[in-house]
Amino acid sequence: MRRKRAQDSGFTLIELLLVLVILATLAAIVTPKFAKRGQQAKITATQTQISQLEVALDAFEIDVSRYPTTVEGLRALVEQPTSNAQGWQQPYMNKGIPKDPWGNDYVYRYPGQYNQDGYDLYSYGPDGRQGGGDDITNWSEDN
Repeated sequence: MRRKRAQDSGFTLIELLLVLVILATLAAIVTPKFAKRGQQAKITATQTQISQLEVALDAFEIDVSRYPTTVEGLRALVEQPTSNAQGWQQPYMNKGIPKDPWGNDYVYRYPGQYNQDGYDLYSYGPDGRQGGGDDITNWSEDN
């Protein structure tokens, strides 16, 4: 009887293949969900960085009585502009100007095309190109 039990223990090839098929099916279902969560996390991080840049731009405007020009760009938040910057008191971004989570520079324009009383600040989003419906902006498309 001992020999019979020793021979019956273990898995057959069919059982192992069945387990592998089940694991592959689960992986095919779960992996895309995690990938979408990663993309959503980058979008949320971009929105947060845009908000931080807006706070720094508003502090610049309070001190200098104007927003940086398009030519000065966001660099004016870390390096004092050479002209018409009386009142500039500090680097407004301690760690420099961040890149968006996809490694691209934020786009800044003053006066704004969409925010005509202010500035436009945006990231091209996941595709790295303007347009395409995935840009992350500081204005509402409803305007």
